[in-house]
Amino acid sequence: MPIHVDPPRRSRARASRLGLVLALALLAVAAPADAQSGAPNQPVHPPGELTDHELDIWNSKVFQERFAESYLANTDIEPEVTTEERDVLLEVTEFMKDNRLGKALERLEEERTESATAVFDFTVANIHFQREGTIEPNDPNDPTSVEAAQQSKARALEQAAAAYRIAVEKEAKFRRAWRNLGVVYVRMEKYDQAAPALTRVVALGGGDSVIYGLLGFSYSRVKNPISAESAYRMAILLDPQTFDWKMGLAQSFFEQRRYHEAVALCRMLLAEQPKRVPLWILQANAFIKLDEPLKAAENYEMLDAMGASTGGTLSTLGDIYINEDLYKLAVDAYMQVMSLEGERADPSRVVRAAKALTARNAMDEADRLIRRIEEVYADRLDDETRTDLLRIRARMKMAEGDGASDQAAQILEQIVRIDPMDGQAYIQLGQHYSRKGERMQERAQQLKAEDKPDEAGQALGQMRSLFAKAEDRFEHAEQIEGYEADALVRHAQLMVKQKKYQQALSLLRRAQRLKPRDNVQDYLDQIERLAKSQST
Repeated sequence: MPIHVDPPRRSRARASRLGLVLALALLAVAAPADAQSGAPNQPVHPPGELTDHELDIWNSKVFQERFAESYLANTDIEPEVTTEERDVLLEVTEFMKDNRLGKALERLEEERTESATAVFDFTVANIHFQREGTIEPNDPNDPTSVEAAQQSKARALEQAAAAYRIAVEKEAKFRRAWRNLGVVYVRMEKYDQAAPALTRVVALGGGDSVIYGLLGFSYSRVKNPISAESAYRMAILLDPQTFDWKMGLAQSFFEQRRYHEAVALCRMLLAEQPKRVPLWILQANAFIKLDEPLKAAENYEMLDAMGASTGGTLSTLGDIYINEDLYKLAVDAYMQVMSLEGERADPSRVVRAAKALTARNAMDEADRLIRRIEEVYADRLDDETRTDLLRIRARMKMAEGDGASDQAAQILEQIVRIDPMDGQAYIQLGQHYSRKGERMQERAQQLKAEDKPDEAGQALGQMRSLFAKAEDRFEHAEQIEGYEADALVRHAQLMVKQKKYQQALSLLRRAQRLKPRDNVQDYLDQIERLAKSQST
């Protein structure tokens, strides 16, 4: 049976009426997905950046109306339909008005062929896109149910994108299809594909605030901040009320390292909407880049006052306070991280903070933090983290002076039992026994001067035993990759204490072959002179 085609004017008028009916049907069914529905495998974005699901535009009336309008044909750049195809679409419209999306899809799939109108493919895609917004987990508290819903949403978006692609392959100027394809790609976080599709919409004369805004967002996600800025400015020009585009513009300034402009725009936007958490974080990041960490700290403190702190923001606040030598405030922040996240938190960052406090000789604060770490994480600490804490404890004990050095050595011996490849612990042990041996050497000389030969002999025996222990620990470290050169230098220093200059020279030369250093070469030259003077 031949296909009858209406004359162009008549066909276009009917297509327009049909589009209006479809649009009204869509509004009666459902809006696109809300901002919180999410998609599987959402990536973690740096603090201060909006994710696509945080965009308010998905919930806005403007976006929903624009999506509904996508059913209305623009006859200059859209495909026409035959009388028979129009009848099918009218039938589909009735299904959609009754919210029978499955039946509508079934009817369209019966008619979809390579030669059929691209409007069929487009309508199929729109229905899949609508369905994505209606999918919810049966039980929001059940992870399995949530995951199943996310997978269903992802499939719906994939099906929508596939059908939109077919539509634009059939009709290269099908602007509505290009528009919705770009939007779906943004929802799918396929920004490298969204940008070309949205750009095509602009080229076809369909650039509006939503298209420019999503284009700016896509360019930002693919690290093209200059193009993102241009797109956001166009979006703001066409729609100065949508806050997302202004936030995107601030983000584009940051990504271009225009930190002063980012700070200024964030300040203006925060005056309008002071509860926008991403803006506080973005401005804080810009302050850090401008080397104004205490201003960044003010932002993080403001977030805390708002009850919007996260483990990440509090950890960064603690890091700032450590760098500014505000150790008590730093520990307070890290304590809050552990209170906020509890056993869910990764202890590595607070352990690193404890190391930093110890390195800065803030022993009381480090001790307070370590005690809390051990309370919160208890038996959940892995061997590596437990070893890190032992190292910190050892360093703290060493800082207490001679009275605590033996306790430090006990901790270090425990460390090398847990981790025999800890070269640093072996070196520290070697230094400990070397210092004790040197003190015993001085004691022996004193006793000899006091004419106490028996006691002097005992002291010399203890000295030799301690030096032997030190040598053993240095030799262990010399076998561990990354510690060989430092261990050889420490070992050489031990030999010098015993006036074994030739052995010291041999060790220093080995160290220089592994890791040449000017200061070690100077030391080697000095020992060579001592060795020569000893032989003459």
